[in-house]
Amino acid sequence: MKKLSYYLGFLSLMVTHLAFSQAKLVETVTRKDGELIIPYQKYVLPNGLTVVIHEDHSDPIVHVDVTYHVGSAREEIGKSGFAHFFEHMMFQGSDHVADDEHFKLVTEAGGTLNGTTNADRTNYFETVPSNQLERALWLEADRMGFLLDAVTQKKFEIQRATVKNERGQNYDNRPYGLVYEYTAKNLYPYGHPYSWLTIGYIEDLNRVNVNDLKNFFLRWYGPNNAVLTVGGDVNPKQVVQLAEKYFGGIQKGPDVTKTVVPAAVLDKDRYVSYEDNVRFPMLRMVYPTVPRFHPDEAPLDALAQILGGGKSSLFYKNLVKTEKAVQANVGHPAQELAGEMAFTVLPFPNMRLDSTEAIIRNTLTEFEKRGVTDDDLAQFKATREAEIIKYLSSVAGKVSQLASFQTFTGSPNYLPKELKRYQEVTKADIMRVYNQYIKGKKAVILTVYPKDQKEIVAHPDNYTIDTTGYKAPDYGYTGLKYVKAKDSFDRSKKPASGPSPTLKVPPFWTDKLPNGVKVIGTKNDEVPEVTLVFSVKGGHMLSASDPSKAGIAQLTASLMNEATQNFSNEEINAKLEKLGSSIQVYASTEEIQVAVSSLTKNLDATLALVEEKMFRPKFAQADFDRLKKQQLELIANQSTQPVVIANKAYNKLLYGNDNIRAIPTSGTTKTVESLTLDDVKAFYQKNFSPSVTNLVVVGDVDKAVILPKLDFLKKWEAKPVTLPKPAMAKKIDKTRIYLIDKDKAAQSEIRIGYLTDLPFDATGEYYRAGLANYILGGAFNSRINMNLREDKGWTYGARSSFGSTKTPGPFTAQAGVKAAATDSSVVEFIKEMKNYSQTGITDAELAFLKSSVGQRDALRYETSFQKALFLNQIIDYGLPGNFVEQQSQILKNITKKEIDAIAKKRLPINNLIITVVGNKSAIKPGLQKLGYEVVELDKEGNPAVAEGTSTPASLGGASSTQPRK
Repeated sequence: MKKLSYYLGFLSLMVTHLAFSQAKLVETVTRKDGELIIPYQKYVLPNGLTVVIHEDHSDPIVHVDVTYHVGSAREEIGKSGFAHFFEHMMFQGSDHVADDEHFKLVTEAGGTLNGTTNADRTNYFETVPSNQLERALWLEADRMGFLLDAVTQKKFEIQRATVKNERGQNYDNRPYGLVYEYTAKNLYPYGHPYSWLTIGYIEDLNRVNVNDLKNFFLRWYGPNNAVLTVGGDVNPKQVVQLAEKYFGGIQKGPDVTKTVVPAAVLDKDRYVSYEDNVRFPMLRMVYPTVPRFHPDEAPLDALAQILGGGKSSLFYKNLVKTEKAVQANVGHPAQELAGEMAFTVLPFPNMRLDSTEAIIRNTLTEFEKRGVTDDDLAQFKATREAEIIKYLSSVAGKVSQLASFQTFTGSPNYLPKELKRYQEVTKADIMRVYNQYIKGKKAVILTVYPKDQKEIVAHPDNYTIDTTGYKAPDYGYTGLKYVKAKDSFDRSKKPASGPSPTLKVPPFWTDKLPNGVKVIGTKNDEVPEVTLVFSVKGGHMLSASDPSKAGIAQLTASLMNEATQNFSNEEINAKLEKLGSSIQVYASTEEIQVAVSSLTKNLDATLALVEEKMFRPKFAQADFDRLKKQQLELIANQSTQPVVIANKAYNKLLYGNDNIRAIPTSGTTKTVESLTLDDVKAFYQKNFSPSVTNLVVVGDVDKAVILPKLDFLKKWEAKPVTLPKPAMAKKIDKTRIYLIDKDKAAQSEIRIGYLTDLPFDATGEYYRAGLANYILGGAFNSRINMNLREDKGWTYGARSSFGSTKTPGPFTAQAGVKAAATDSSVVEFIKEMKNYSQTGITDAELAFLKSSVGQRDALRYETSFQKALFLNQIIDYGLPGNFVEQQSQILKNITKKEIDAIAKKRLPINNLIITVVGNKSAIKPGLQKLGYEVVELDKEGNPAVAEGTSTPASLGGASSTQPRK
């Protein structure tokens, strides 16, 4: 009956199409063998909407993107942040879509969705199973044509609060969060549309009213200023018919012309500075350059990579390698109206920034004398080619490329030109743009200095923004009228889903080398690249037997990224860049991972370098000394970051001081200071073994081809490695609040939870606990997020999760909330957990859970990275090949009674750890009124002992003493 209903609906659509078919086919682009082209068809509707369709049946998914050619560059002084504000409002319902229903419908269908805003455009997108195409188009059309009556004052106020929290979390309360704001307002003339950030200013958000926002929508969000791009498992004819049905009746908006602004011109170096709660100062020099797609953009990008794009760059050599800075890079971000060449350096603490500036200028002089080498050019071109190819590995990536090219160049088929303009860059081009835009030119030179260290600035501030002579542009807001589409169908009726697509779980092969390496792989020939991931088990956990060596796994991984016995660090990175390949070694809590990416054509050469990196690390004393110093500085820097402070303290409370999981992977100052190069060599020799190694291979290569190429692994000698036993959950006798002071913090970081006794499983109680949590805090429209974000506007996002591996992990509920709502947020977290544990899941929520989780698998195996995660789970946990089908059966058959029992068992509200990091003077009085014992900790998660205060006996354990009064 479902299929019959669907085809009757499709027949109705065909009748509508015959009556209203007016889409004009503009062009069709196809791909020949070997061409790097995204095939598409392009149509234009009479109302000006451009429709671009990419057909790709490799996965049963579809990606829908609507890009509006409006961003913060269409705003004006005093009214900043409108475009971003509207990104939020567009998810708050429209005439035929109820409040928050957009998220609910897409998530329920197993899809994902979001929106993003930058200076030049705003886009909204959904990735859904292909049977949900019509519903996705219906949703996007409804907010394009039927939004404004649903924009109420209450929704406006809630989203304004949410945007303020977003600004607090991502800018005001984040180290270096205001760097781009300070740069922009001092680089561009007052009133230039790039002189403020997309997020806008708080004072402008406070000033704006709902009618201002509605006028902004009427001016810029018409179909003639938008591109609808649809890609994936679709029939182009059907897409056109659906686009005509749902978008065709929407009235054309006012005409939109290209913004033209004068280039930024600096008559002197503009020195500016500000104080931040950071450990490392920052020096940032920014030169104005050219807009995106300008002929000089490509050589300027090449210049940026040569100067500071990696370990073979001049900035790395002169600043990081010489231990003058912990980080140094050069970038060339170019946007529609302007570009910037930015030199960014984080020197070690207490360095004067004028000396850092001198090193930068000397490095530029060195570049002038040395010039551009053949290797420079080859490395840049290969790296850029690999980046472009990697972006095409998902339908979402291809759709966003088509949408961007159409929006900014007028043609979706810009990819061949993009490749050509980068491949045709010459050494002479690079020197020419250096001389034209950098040599002898003036820059904005920004110093970010730590608290009370203004004396280290590069130069006293010498520039004041000139606000005179500004005249607001006339964007034509007068007389705008809201006219809704007139339809020949009932738009309030939600489109039915099509027949469910057949799920394609990637077929895979397995093997095991004689020395114990377990190999699993799958072929993915959509893009000509191969990904390999080696997982060597143990990692940070291997320090459990001797916590005084904590941090050694991370230091070992860092050294494996350096020189080898046959190549210097610069030499091996130059080789990799010329291949367009990457090899990175990472340490985590339970493993050391070697991640490899290579173009298929360069796989042999890349694997030769993999062998070099894995089995012939040099472990040079100079590299060790430099990396140890960096690791110590990064540990010290953690005390400036509220999120890190909260996580460290929470882990200490969960596991106890004597557990290795209570210590960050980076170690502590004390443990890392004690490490020697011999410790690293011994750790590598003892624990880097094939007997505990898994290898995942995903990409454009068959098993029969890849296995012979891996013969070098057979020489790897196996050693016995004993992995530590899991930590036992500690009993928590009562719920307490642990408070850590972060002076003047605009937001508070909250962590609430406990250590479970559940290790990971794919089909047992852990899997079922994850299903139960989905409604509480696992989805955007979960109870926790809807309460704290959507109903209250206290946070940018709140969630909860179970986080176990082979060892039991915690249940955690968390959010960053505005300081004034800290105590109220704790109350709401506990209330939601209590209600869920006592009353359980509703019938509607159970249906939503089954629909959402049951359909999302269609999206889980598309990219090489996703396939690698899937295969790694199988090999790491010894899962059966059909575990996905087993999960589907569990989900299908799970009952309300089962979910309720899990919620009751797994949400012990009277035995929780509540960790809060925030401005103590502002939030402590409110927390004390909640009825919980409040225990103060320092930034390391240790008891904060003040005069007349006793130390808690057992953090997170069975007892604690109240502070004396």
